[in-house]
Amino acid sequence: MSDTILEMRNITKTFPGVIALNNVNLKVKQGEIHALVGENGAGKSTLMKVLSGVYPYGTYSGDILFRGKVCEFKDIKQSEELGIVIIHQELALIPYLSIAENIFLGNEQAKNGIINWNDTITKTKELLKKVGLNESPNTLITNIGVGKQQLVEIAKALSKKVQLLILDEPTAALNEDDSENLLNLLLEFKKQGITSILISHKLNEISKVADSITIIRDGQTIETLYKGKDEITEDRIIKGMVGRELVDRFPKREQNIGEIIFEVKDWNVYHPLHEDRKIIDNVSFHIRKGEVVGIAGLMGAGRTELAMSIFGKSYGKKISGRIFKNGKQLHITNVSNAIKNGLAYVTEDRKNYGLILIDNIKRNTTLASLNKISKNFIIDEHQEVLKAEEFRKKLNIKASSILQKTVNLSGGNQQKVVLSKWIFAEPDILILDEPTRGIDVGAKYEIYTIINQLVREGKGILLISSELPEILGMCDRIYVMSEGKITGELNGRDASQEKIMKYVINQSQEVQ
Repeated sequence: MSDTILEMRNITKTFPGVIALNNVNLKVKQGEIHALVGENGAGKSTLMKVLSGVYPYGTYSGDILFRGKVCEFKDIKQSEELGIVIIHQELALIPYLSIAENIFLGNEQAKNGIINWNDTITKTKELLKKVGLNESPNTLITNIGVGKQQLVEIAKALSKKVQLLILDEPTAALNEDDSENLLNLLLEFKKQGITSILISHKLNEISKVADSITIIRDGQTIETLYKGKDEITEDRIIKGMVGRELVDRFPKREQNIGEIIFEVKDWNVYHPLHEDRKIIDNVSFHIRKGEVVGIAGLMGAGRTELAMSIFGKSYGKKISGRIFKNGKQLHITNVSNAIKNGLAYVTEDRKNYGLILIDNIKRNTTLASLNKISKNFIIDEHQEVLKAEEFRKKLNIKASSILQKTVNLSGGNQQKVVLSKWIFAEPDILILDEPTRGIDVGAKYEIYTIINQLVREGKGILLISSELPEILGMCDRIYVMSEGKITGELNGRDASQEKIMKYVINQSQEVQ
């Protein structure tokens, strides 16, 4: 019997005006962790949607063989019946149902149309134990964090007697501890004979757990590397992904830092629902003209809450403190007011808060600055087209046209549309919250280049990132946050991961 559990032969998939997959081939061995890597838009997720039946048989050409038999899945239910289960990057859980209800949704433990809740709870407990999640089956999904929600999705997959588990960017929104736990869980599943396909941009994670790595570029298979047989390095993987060597992950920038352009003093913010809970505690910081200032810290440190509360009080209650721009105090009461005062905020959640996904690139680009392309409240559509085209070329947004809906763009290109929107607003201060989350190394480099261009123009940048190499590679100065407080300040040249983590852990240290 062959040790190959899955073979995809000459898979070709087209969308209007775009060849998403062009004769892609993939072989996965029984019981291995097989990594699938490539730039945003390379075709990784499309290939997995073909495999799982999201794109049904007949909408693509080529063959899928599972355990040696040709499969013609008409929908996702048919693939799940064979034990092929996909966990998408956007988790498909219902927030106001319990863990147990989510795990068995569509697979209810019922007889004669009546759910057996005792069976449901018992089986949920068994599944939660397998994934190492210590939560009550009755806990609502909305009351647990993203890391735990990811484990619920995996428990749901196990309930379907999974044989091939597909994980699309499973650690993109997780902190380091949660990511580590999830990777260890995959290794444990491997011991139990479960095969996994892992899509990830985090090359260090892939190097740690993958037995083989297939690289896809522009909808085509480039090569498959095998641990123990091929020399596997991050540089080799990156070259395969982007078609060129990236000698330096962070583009060089000559410092030309001027006077203080933006300052926040004694900033306090309370939780929007629990008004006795302080989220931001007496935070003060400043940004100079032409400077990239980083904010480092663990998830839950208050970085996003700080950014949102500054940007038009879009988070929190009982907000106090002072904001200055060019030495003059600002009184910002809402988002519109923040934009008028030269502030922009690129959210960490581009799909929910950064874009209108059902709308096209053109409208998303001009959305925050309609006054620039309108007169007497009437939009000049010719001007709108010109501006959107200008930014599409300037930021190298890969799309069939500016009329393409943003929902159909890759993550990296969606992020470029968000940046286009705020650059078009011509702000003086840009707050970038996890600007490269879930995008590949090539697209990251392009976004870093855009950041460098903005500071060359004299803008001030506040960069929030959970990736310490990004903070160290891009920032002139770094603040460290822990539990709502700033616990340290470091010059970019002198900073290191060790120094940052000391400030994260030891909150009693004085700011340098």
